Amino acid sequence: MKIIKLNAIDSTNTFLKNLANDKQTENFTIVVAEHQTKGKGQRGSDWLVDSGKNLTFSVLCNFLTSEINLFSLNVIAAISIVEGLKTKSNLNFEIKWPNDILADNKKIAGILIENSFKSQHEIQSIIGVGINVNQDYFENLPQASSMFILENKIFDKEELMIGIVYELKKNLEEVKSVGEDYFWNKYHDLLFKKGKVSAFEDKLGLRFVGKIIGVNKEGKLKVELENEAVTFYDLKEIKLLY
Repeated sequence: MKIIKLNAIDSTNTFLKNLANDKQTENFTIVVAEHQTKGKGQRGSDWLVDSGKNLTFSVLCNFLTSEINLFSLNVIAAISIVEGLKTKSNLNFEIKWPNDILADNKKIAGILIENSFKSQHEIQSIIGVGINVNQDYFENLPQASSMFILENKIFDKEELMIGIVYELKKNLEEVKSVGEDYFWNKYHDLLFKKGKVSAFEDKLGLRFVGKIIGVNKEGKLKVELENEAVTFYDLKEIKLLY
């Protein structure tokens, strides 16, 4: 795999997207930065990292629409991060819908995937990953933590990154033979708060109680309400409170 290392950049996703658009770029090319000034998370939130202590990188992934659907790529990316981190850590990792990775109920990683069509049948995806690795303090962020804080040891960031991309390549090859449902089952096994009564907030700010049943193939969260009705929510319609 080709690795492009940068000291500082506005966004590794933007850099890699521009690179791939300007010239032929090898699949699974990685762009990693020690400091990212305009990193974004889901809902357009900023992803702020302590320079040099955390891991921010993006991976180019080209695939055919016949091989995998778009949200299944999110599923496989999240699983690959968990599997890659587990090779170097004993923490209990979970996936919080849609694209956060938790350890001990604390957010330690996030994913932002940007897709574009290269042709009618080929998709170019930029998979952006931010992981709190060796940061030792998070001001005014009670739900955030790092692998260092939770496990009390320093991690090799590049080793973690290479392990994650290895799992990603392996899983994207494996899905062609085992099918997407195999990975969806894994995803649901790792899904945070699945089957547990939880508090939610809707887009109007109203709070309610429900139970996460799962996620459908379009990426919507399936929630059973107190009256036993089942409702599907997309990213902008609901927030899990924990």
